Amino acid sequence: MGDDRRRETREPVVLVVDYDGADDLVGDYTENLSTGGTFIHTARELEAGTQVQLVLSFPGLVHPIHIDGVVRWGRSGEAEGGEPGIGIEFVRMDAEARARLEQVIEAIARRDPTYVGRVVKVLVVEDNPHVARLIREGLEGSTAHFGDQVSFQFCESSNGRDALAMCRSQPFDAAIIDIYLPIMDGAQVIAALRSDAELRALPIIAVSAGGSPARDAALRAGANLFLDKPMRLRQVIESMQRLIALR
Repeated sequence: MGDDRRRETREPVVLVVDYDGADDLVGDYTENLSTGGTFIHTARELEAGTQVQLVLSFPGLVHPIHIDGVVRWGRSGEAEGGEPGIGIEFVRMDAEARARLEQVIEAIARRDPTYVGRVVKVLVVEDNPHVARLIREGLEGSTAHFGDQVSFQFCESSNGRDALAMCRSQPFDAAIIDIYLPIMDGAQVIAALRSDAELRALPIIAVSAGGSPARDAALRAGANLFLDKPMRLRQVIESMQRLIALR
């Protein structure tokens, strides 16, 4: 009886599915989720009958989507000739619940601001991982200061050469660049960005503990703003607010 009671009160397993963006979630819903179930690629082994809750999300989604389900079958992977994962059947999905979910998916597809907020993609170029983490976590925890349901997405580089290559391969809304970097210093990165017709408008915060020489080098190269290290979170937030306004 004790074992049965524990099984009955056990909470469902939560599986978080992170999509790259709204189009990926909408496409997956159209092809798979709308059929009443889906296959989840995971190495985690769950027995048939296990209750699960899928949490669907992507950067900018204001409220993640929760779907209740139950595991119907599992596949271990190579031994069975395919990717490891589990087949999930959705439960508690009556006509009314399905209609509500479809309304949410349609709103996401048209980028309704009630459901999809603005995503600010930031490149953090910093060879000190502790400082990079402080910047990332500080901005992630301060979204209330930005309004309009803004969320942040971060990419990081620890040297100037790789940072410049990243800027040339993908779009960013802002960059926070340390001046003293290995391989290629921050001032050189900023100057290279400002000389590129497609990248010269990128808003840039330069940071350094190098004092006036570093400040002068950063601003000469074309940085929009300069912050002395150690930085206060308030300074980073206020500077990012100014940069976002440039976009």
